[in-house]
Amino acid sequence: MGHENFNEMRKAMVVSQLRTTDVSDPAVIAAMSHVAREDFVPAASRNVAYSDRGVSVGEGRSLNSPLSTGLLLTAAELTPDDNVLLIGAATGYTAAVIADIVAEVVAVEQSGKLATKAKANLAQMPNVTLEKGDHAKGAPQKGPYSAIILDGIIEDVPAALVDQLATDGRLVTAMADNGVTRLALGRKAGDVIGFQYFADCGGATLPGFEKAKSFHF
Repeated sequence: MGHENFNEMRKAMVVSQLRTTDVSDPAVIAAMSHVAREDFVPAASRNVAYSDRGVSVGEGRSLNSPLSTGLLLTAAELTPDDNVLLIGAATGYTAAVIADIVAEVVAVEQSGKLATKAKANLAQMPNVTLEKGDHAKGAPQKGPYSAIILDGIIEDVPAALVDQLATDGRLVTAMADNGVTRLALGRKAGDVIGFQYFADCGGATLPGFEKAKSFHF
């Protein structure tokens, strides 16, 4: 499939999946309009790179649907001055979109194979730093961050990540809530963060954020 066809698929994604929903940030739409999502998925999946569902990238992981990504980034209210921590780089797609909008992106990926792919995919983006490490630990050495984006479904936000968020900073993620996936926006005040759900939307599970299971007799 040629570049022209992928360009048409990208345009169709923007028109049918983004503009018809609450993905309203012009910077997010512009970035997703020209970042080549097909370059961040396995060769066998390039023809479904712009479908309205997640795309498997190996290691038990998937890229979120374009809609989920667009909604999260819109809620984050990204600006050119932001320094952003992205948790769950996978193959680098979301990092590439964010890098088109903000000053600096630190992307953390705990899978060695995916981190290697992401580093190669992002090699031409000087404002992205790829860190191999545990998702739940983040990258405190480069914080604090004005925005943190957890790119996948989680069960809990660890205190270690809240500590890396600047005062008045934003944190967006998808949270599993009684069997329903809800997109959530958190804002930090002092040392605490309060969350508000803003949409129900499917997504891909992000490993490293499972709640500890309680023991019952």
